[in-house]
This record gives sequence, structure tokens and C-alpha cells, in this order.
Amino acid sequence: MTPELISAKEAADYLGIKVQSLYTYASRGLLQSVPHEGRSKLYRRADLDRLKARTETSTALRWGEPVLSTELTSIEAETGLRYRGHAIEELAGLPFESVAELLFTGALPPVRPVWVTRGLGIVPVDFASAVPAGTPPLASLAVAVPALASRDDERFGAAEAAELHRGRRLIRRMAALLALGSDVSRCGPALAETTVAATTARALGIEPSAAVVQAIDLALVLCADHGLNASTFAARVAASAGADLYASTSAALAALSGWRHGGACDRVEALVDEAGTAARASEVVRGRAARGETIPGFGHPLYPDGDPRGGLLLEAAAASGSSDPRLSTLTAIVEAMDRLGHAPPNLDVGLVALAASLGLPRGSAKAMFAIGRAAGWVAHALEQRRAGFLLRPRARYVGRRN
Repeated sequence: MTPELISAKEAADYLGIKVQSLYTYASRGLLQSVPHEGRSKLYRRADLDRLKARTETSTALRWGEPVLSTELTSIEAETGLRYRGHAIEELAGLPFESVAELLFTGALPPVRPVWVTRGLGIVPVDFASAVPAGTPPLASLAVAVPALASRDDERFGAAEAAELHRGRRLIRRMAALLALGSDVSRCGPALAETTVAATTARALGIEPSAAVVQAIDLALVLCADHGLNASTFAARVAASAGADLYASTSAALAALSGWRHGGACDRVEALVDEAGTAARASEVVRGRAARGETIPGFGHPLYPDGDPRGGLLLEAAAASGSSDPRLSTLTAIVEAMDRLGHAPPNLDVGLVALAASLGLPRGSAKAMFAIGRAAGWVAHALEQRRAGFLLRPRARYVGRRN
């Protein structure tokens, strides 16, 4: 070691964080490590100085201090991820509708609620030009949700009970309309299913067996809320301005499409494609590391010890017994990352693994993310309305002063 290069423990102590957090920063590209003896890494003091300065001057809107009060979700080092005080590990085996109702009302139903929805709200074949064949599921929703709004003349000024019914209906329809860009004939049969998970399965092109429904329920529950993530904050900003529930959801969908948010699933899928086979997984991981490239789907700023959602989904995918080569390739990538001492896989890797284990097509991981997170969008939009103020942060001017 030299004065310019220090060990992982020294670097973590300098930043005042755990060593695992240091690995998370490195996996996100915030630090560059230097190979040392065996599997150990060294870190440049200059990089650490820059990161420390950036951290100390970060604002509340950049993984900083809380900026809003909420009764919905907490993410804390001591208690982990909780929806209204319930640990995510306890909720993971429950039906999605039950967990959504917990977010909506604060009460956990004793049995799975039935969200009755009559009709898709739009005629799918009318959208052939706007949603051509091959359009990814999430992009289909970006077209469908505003169309649903235009056909709902009562979407403004409704009481909260009516808005909750509108939110349930919207989520059901969104799940069915995932098929718009692949096979519009599936939309109707998908909506005819009795659960959101079964509707999602049918819309994405697979039979909703009991095992499939259980797996998709798990994914939807784990995605249902995650505090003020980018898409949820977008929904709250729109709701604070008086936008209707469809517009708030459209704002959220737009944010979710970004590669730093829901689009991270696409990047994980591309990584699996790059590897191609389980045998090439280590080669691809080492190659990216040698080029200083980040590897998507690993580490999370809020979970220095590992994202519990990713672990739960990977366990479910492994337990499925699936022989899908995408799953074996992704499993090999996870193992290669672990051997190199990187942060554990997060939600994005877990969603892609589960989608592969079910034999779902590309884009399905992000689609499940959107349907699950829609419960949180609705809950946050309504909570923001009750708060009754416009979200309008101020910017700190740092330009020239002549």
C-alpha cells in the first residue's frame, strides 16, 4: 500500500461507513477499486476525498434526510423495510390485494379482497397504431393510462372512497393492458381472472397456475412501495398540484421508465444477454470490472447489508425448479459477483430472475415492478392530497453573481 492507496477497512473508516457500504458505492460506480493480493481491493484516497465532499454537501433530495411525513412505508437500518409497521418478510407470502389494502387503508384484510372491475375501459384494437406489435409492456401502459383518463369524466374531485375504488380498478386494468403491445386478444381474458397476479400472468402470456400466481403475488408485494423513490415522488408532486389519479400514475410511469429506476431491470436483462450462458458469466463480470464498468442490479444505498427483496425473489426463483437458461446465467452472475466481494443483488436482479423462472418474455420484470408499485402510487397520491399542500422545493442558486 502507498499513501495514495488504502485498504477497504481504512477507506470505510475514513468515510464513516461499513465495509459493505463501501462495496455498494464501488458497485454503483462512485468509487474505483484497485486489485490487490488475493480478493482484496485498494482504494484511491483522492476518490474517497471527492466522495466524502459530495456526501457532506448532498441535499435532502439526493438520498439525504427525509423531506416528507408519511404513514405508509419506513426503511430503517434497525427494522428494515416495513409497510405501515409490518415487516416485508411477514407480508411476502400474502396476496397482493391484501397488502395493497394495507397501504390504502391501514388495515390488513383477513382474506384476499376481490377487486371487481367491469370492462377494460378502452377498446384494445383501437390502439394498434399507437402501440404497435413488439411495444414493451411498460411503454404500452404509458399510452393506455391517459386513454383511460379521457374516458372517465368523474375523475376530478371525487371523495376518497370513490378514489380508492378508482385506484383498484386502474391497477386491474393496467395489469390486463400489459398485453397491448404483444397480443391484444389477451387483454379481455386477462381481466376476467379474479386476481391481479393472475391477470398479470395471463396478459404476459403464461397460464396463471397456483404456483405462478403465488410467485407473481410475491413480486407485486415486494414492489408495492419503497418510500419516496423517483416514481412515487413524481406521483406525489402531480397529486399535490391537483392532478387526477390517472395523471399522477402517468407521471410515475414516466419516471419509472428511466434507466436509473425501473429501467434497471432492462439493464440486468441486457447483462444476461451479454453473458449468454452460465459458463460465460464469470468472464463477463471480470471483463466489465477490468474496463471499470458498473454491473447493474447489485447493491442499494438504503441496504448496505443487502436488499431483502432481491434475496426473497432469488430464493423463489431457485425454488421453482426452472430450467430456463436465463435463470442459470443470472445465477452464475450473482455467484461471480459474490466471489469478487461485491454487494448482494437487489430488487432488479430478483425480478429478472423470477421472470426468467416463470418463462416470461423480456420486459416482464419491469412490468411486474409497475403493477406492484402502482399500489404505492395510489396510496401516496391520496396521502399527499390529504396533506393538502403543493410540493414545491426551492433550488439553491450556485451560478455567477455579477
